[in-house]
Formats: sequence, structure tokens, C-alpha cells
Amino acid sequence: MLESSEQRSLRCVDNTLESSRLTSKALLVGLGAVAVAVTLGLTIGPVPLRFDRVILELLDGIPGLTIDSGLSEAHQAIVNKLRLPRVVLGLLAGATLSLSGAAYQGAFRNPLADPYLLGVAAGAGLGATIAITQDWGDGAGFIDLVPLAAFAGALLAVGISYLAGHLGGNSTVSLVLAGVAVASFLTAVQTYVQQSNTDALREVWAWILGRVATSGWAEPALITPYFVLMVVLILRYRRALDALSVGDEEATSLGLNPRRIRAIVVLAASLGAAAAVAVTGLIGFVGIIVPHTVRLIFGASHRALLPLSLLFGGAFMVLADLAARTLLAPAELPIGVVTAFIGAPVFALILRTSRREIW
Repeated sequence: MLESSEQRSLRCVDNTLESSRLTSKALLVGLGAVAVAVTLGLTIGPVPLRFDRVILELLDGIPGLTIDSGLSEAHQAIVNKLRLPRVVLGLLAGATLSLSGAAYQGAFRNPLADPYLLGVAAGAGLGATIAITQDWGDGAGFIDLVPLAAFAGALLAVGISYLAGHLGGNSTVSLVLAGVAVASFLTAVQTYVQQSNTDALREVWAWILGRVATSGWAEPALITPYFVLMVVLILRYRRALDALSVGDEEATSLGLNPRRIRAIVVLAASLGAAAAVAVTGLIGFVGIIVPHTVRLIFGASHRALLPLSLLFGGAFMVLADLAARTLLAPAELPIGVVTAFIGAPVFALILRTSRREIW
């Protein structure tokens, strides 16, 4: 079968770019991090549970298997109805934000890019603020409208940023500047809405600071379709992002279409980030600290960077949520505080101690 021009171009990039590959060892390390995070998330809490019994309880949930885990009914409910949905949501949200951040950084060739670059956070914050201040949080009809309003606001912000960037020449610089302008405007509107409804400020700030809390499996189910779509699209273009890393002109000379590739990757990443923010609120640093850490350890090739960012991002979020709900137990810290507390000094340490360039 003859190769297409794009396949030949990407093969040339493979031969000319210095890059790392997703080795089985690196993949095992990522999967191991996820396994450790899930184990700790399921066993540690106000009610400590034995690891072996939790594993047996999870196996008992597999259709066709009947296993006595030795857990009481109350402990079974803690595992299946409280901790497991929360751990799964943490994995999905962390993986989504981390993968989105890595994709943004690759598409814009900017190490400071994160999932909120085009106004996702500002749009989601405005949508959620309007829903909360208008008392939509109790659910209109059969659904809670706060996540829906946040999701709609995030997509609206990205759409306006793209339109404004296109009017400004459709370059990466104009798109980034449009995102900054849109985010600033929407944040100003959000502040006005908050100050006009001071009685709801406590609830608004609780959402803004982020939380990985569930009422069962509804929250993981909301984010899963967008997560799957984002992963499929972004991983499909992981080799093309390696080509973009050498510049648009060089990528064009190889037969690629940088504008189309960037649009698909950014829109997919924005869709996933919007879904994550709509469910968990605004959680910072995950989309920056995790991809940079992976890049330093395993190399800059997107063929390794993207899947490993997905794995380590999920593990990081589960561990951060574990810290949020145990450090001040029975009180619970907002997870955004925990990720900032961990992410800011770690990021500074990486910048200070690294002997090779991050980008």
C-alpha cells in the first residue's frame, strides 16, 4: 500500500527530530503511578480499609464473579458508592486537564500554555456564577444546571476567542492575545455578577476553588464521553505535534497543514477541559506541572509526552484529592488550594534545578 503524503511527511519527521519514544518501561511507570494513587484513594480515609479486601470487593463487582470480600455492608457502600466514584472522577479530571495542557503547549509552542489559555476558566466561572446566583444549583427539572452553565460558558469563551483570533489574522499570537482579552472581559463580568449577589459568594468561591466530590456515578458519566473524544483526537495527532515543534514553515514544507492540525488539537483539548471544569470547578496547575514534569523525565516527544501526561495527571489529581479530604479531616480543603500549594513550589523547583531546557 502506498503511503499518503502526510504519512511520508511524518515519517521524515520521525527520522529528523530528536525525540523519545513511549517505552514499555515508561508506560509501566505511568500505570504504576495510577495503581498506587487508586489504591491509596480507596483505602485511606476516615474509615481505613484493608487493601486486600478492597481488591476483593472490586473483583466482586465484575459480572460473573461472586467473591466474598469480608467487608461489612457499610464498608461496601463506602467503597462502591463513595470512594470509587470519587477516585474515577479524579482520574478522569486529572488526565483531561494534564493532556489538555500538554496539547496546548505543543499546539502553541508555548511552555506556559495551559487548558485555560483561551478563556475556558473565565467562561466556565461566569456560567457557574450566573447559575449559582440565580439559584439554579438545586436543579431545574431533573438536572443540576450549574455544570451545564459552566460547560456552555467555557465553550462560548473558546468560540469567541477563536473568532477574534481569526479576525486578527488567525496566527498563534493573535489567538493567544484574543484568549487573554476574552478571559479578562468575562472575569470582569463575573466579578460584577458576584458583587451584585454577595449572598451567594460563599457558594461561588467553593465552586471556583474546585472539588472532586460526587453524588454517585453521575459526575464521572458526564465527563467520560468528552474525555474519550478528546483522547482519540489528540493522540491521533501526537506525531503531527512533533512536526509543529520545529515551526509552521518547516511543517508546511513537509506537506502538513499546521493551521488545520492546530485547530483540531486545540478544539479537542478545549472541549475536554470545558467538561472537566464544568464538573470539578477550576483546578489550577495540573495542566502545567504534570506535562512539564513528564517532559523533563521522559523527553519532549509528544508520542511519549501525551499518553504519559494522561496517566500521571490522573494519578496526581487522585493524590491531591486524597490530601484535600484527609489533611484537615473531618473538614475538607478545596482541591484547587492543594494543587496550587503543591504545584507552585514544585514548578519553581523544576525551573531552578533543571540542567536542561524544558522546551
